[in-house]
Amino acid sequence: MTRRRKSVPLKSADIFARTKRAASGTRRPGRPPVHEEAWTKVTVVLFNRQIVFLDRLAANIRAQSGAAISRAQLLRSLIDAVADADIDLTTSTSEADLKTTILARLGRYRLGS
Repeated sequence: MTRRRKSVPLKSADIFARTKRAASGTRRPGRPPVHEEAWTKVTVVLFNRQIVFLDRLAANIRAQSGAAISRAQLLRSLIDAVADADIDLTTSTSEADLKTTILARLGRYRLGS
């Protein structure tokens, strides 16, 4: 029967010490960065119906094209599209105003209706 080696408790500073030195150019743990510009992680609150919409849209895109699109990619593309559309949103005073202005620009909704 082999004897188990008695573990030696480490000092608190030692538990966070790197055990292996990563060679430059080697892959680090986690997903590889895919963004080509500076980014910041943010948290937003969405309604359940909005999450369902994003998830269904992502699933439909995957079913049609085979491409996996994330919620974040959908949101970033929608924001970029609004930014590129040169829509003046500065007079909006609520989410409803923003939605009305954007839909009017898309031609799907008439102002004042």
